[in-house]
Amino acid sequence: MHLLKTLLKYLLGVFFILAGSNHFIHPAVYLKIMPPYLPWHSFLVSLSGICEMGLGLLVLIPPFTRFAGWGLIALLIAVFPANLHMALHPDYYPEFRPGLLWLRLPLQLVLMAWVYACTRDSRSKTASCRTR
Repeated sequence: MHLLKTLLKYLLGVFFILAGSNHFIHPAVYLKIMPPYLPWHSFLVSLSGICEMGLGLLVLIPPFTRFAGWGLIALLIAVFPANLHMALHPDYYPEFRPGLLWLRLPLQLVLMAWVYACTRDSRSKTASCRTR
């Protein structure tokens, strides 16, 4: 079980590092999904990519794991309005099925639970994804 928990923690870190990198590899995708009510689209896409990469890396460094977990949860909360905007306005995003846009909303909760389980205080007897 310990091996599985360690694997899930490393997968989490790599997932966010790759997701953040994608903001720079394919910025047009992220620029297109930015809600019109937010300013500085390019800056926010870059900032969120940097945060995802940096926090994904920090998840893998034990002294920073818990901090990175809370940072990733905050980031997932921060991007939730953009996902909600997409679901409420599927006509702006014809390349996506409306059902998939709605599916992204609970997926954010699943990601938050994964982050929390893998990064909560390792001193807890019931902590998931902890490493010894």
